[in-house]
Amino acid sequence: MRIASYNIRKAVGLDWRRDPHRIVDVIAEIDADIVVLQEADKRLGARPGILPLDRLVTDHRYRLAPVGSASRSHGWHGNAILYRLDTFSQPTTERIPLPAREPRGAVGAYFASHQIKVIGAHLALTGGVRREQLQTLCAHAAHAGTPTIIAGDFNHWGRVLPAGQHEVITPGLSFHASRQIAALDRFILVGGVTATGAHVHRSLKSRQASDHLPVVMDFEVVAEPATC
Repeated sequence: MRIASYNIRKAVGLDWRRDPHRIVDVIAEIDADIVVLQEADKRLGARPGILPLDRLVTDHRYRLAPVGSASRSHGWHGNAILYRLDTFSQPTTERIPLPAREPRGAVGAYFASHQIKVIGAHLALTGGVRREQLQTLCAHAAHAGTPTIIAGDFNHWGRVLPAGQHEVITPGLSFHASRQIAALDRFILVGGVTATGAHVHRSLKSRQASDHLPVVMDFEVVAEPATC
């Protein structure tokens, strides 16, 4: 299976145009089974989602996992999860509060047919708070006792992401889209899941659609670990 993580910057591209259809085109290029998004909602007011959901379903068979707390939002704190209707049935979802000095949270989706859980997150800019958030997410995933992929924009500029005993997958430099200088977007594997390949998706549209490039990982669920 394939998973992607993509900070879409509310669909505002490097040309400063808000173009949700360009984001959909990039998602279609990747052809993933699950797509974890950050900044999928506008920032203020009712925080409406910015993607054309009808087109995602009709043209590409993607549906939004129900994680939003507001009727017009795609996600929670901007975090959203798309899944392929041809691969999965509707997942069980949850919202995961995170320690923070600003509004932050992660979202989770459990796909029972494949025994895999996916958590999407966009972590803090401050190093100390970010470490607390990582510890919270990894402990949450380990306690669930289910193979889990934590995916997102971790805002970590260092080479080594402090994820404890869990495997960190760094596909490559994904920020800034115009000149890649940092690997902010990564995956953390918890339990019986293994990566079989990973890369940064670079295309003409992805270099214009957002300030981040999408990261992609192919994976296998190898076992279901015992509950911690």
